[in-house]
Amino acid sequence: MKKYLGAALAAVLLLTGCSANGVSKTTQQSFVEGDGVAAYVKPALRKPAPIIHGATLESGVTTLNYNKVTVLNVWASWCSPCRAEAPLLSDFAQKYSADGVQFAGILTRDNPSAALEFVKRFGITYPIFTDDSVLASFRNSLVPNAIPTTLIIDSHGYVAARVSGEVTVALLSDLIARVLKDGPHA
Repeated sequence: MKKYLGAALAAVLLLTGCSANGVSKTTQQSFVEGDGVAAYVKPALRKPAPIIHGATLESGVTTLNYNKVTVLNVWASWCSPCRAEAPLLSDFAQKYSADGVQFAGILTRDNPSAALEFVKRFGITYPIFTDDSVLASFRNSLVPNAIPTTLIIDSHGYVAARVSGEVTVALLSDLIARVLKDGPHA
């Protein structure tokens, strides 16, 4: 038993040597990669989303208005899962606009020129905020805890759901449908 315990301890030490507090190390960035786990909050338990105001990649300074369901994606151009989910988010932004759903992004740990190339490559048409300091404002709610993270904010301005990691068609469709169907807050 001690032999197996010692081997397990050695494996844990070896694996944690490659990261710090669950943060993966790369040559340019340190980030936590999500695993696609979703969290949904019942309407009565939701917390208000912070006001997101600032410079965007292409459209100057703007404020995100929460008068409709909002899908907010936190991403970076160097992030592989971000590249994988970008076509889906771009398609959904067009598909769900008729249902009154708006999309926006928050660029994190990236440079604007790489981000602009990413936006052009994937045909992203929604605003991308470039000041990621707003992410700290989510600390009383569902915190964007990975790259990528996708938050869904209800039409009353409350954080309703979070996907930590790459979104899928089924997962994002389900969460948007649930939040669109939700009634008023208690």
